[in-house]
Amino acid sequence: MAVYDAQSQNTSSRNTRRYIDLDLFLKRKIPSGDVNTITDIQAVKRSIRNLVLLNPYEKPFHPEIASGVRGMLFELMTPFVAAQLTKKVEDVINNFEPRARLVSVRANPDYDRNEYEVSIEFYVVNTPTELVDLTVMLERLR
Repeated sequence: MAVYDAQSQNTSSRNTRRYIDLDLFLKRKIPSGDVNTITDIQAVKRSIRNLVLLNPYEKPFHPEIASGVRGMLFELMTPFVAAQLTKKVEDVINNFEPRARLVSVRANPDYDRNEYEVSIEFYVVNTPTELVDLTVMLERLR
């Protein structure tokens, strides 16, 4: 089954702003040897995933840019902790990702695997007609 998004289908000349980020997996382009870039929806998805997984003081000179959700993964899995986790994810996206307009965040605990499935729905600012769904699995590492 093929997955289509606005990035692959967008050939409009009216699109005035493109979002371009480096591919952090550091894959190389074959002809030039440069690092790949990711654009538009994929760039915003990657940025949101990185913001959610960022711990305090991991970003040099900007300790305020972090969600702090990894510290909450060692708490008991209760609906209250899931609500706090949802609130932290909402706050970090609203404060530090201006390219995304957040619609909803849901943190569903999986008690058997001891992990949370965080589902984030948002619109990218330059493609406001397509709802983007991003799912991040959060589990504690020992």
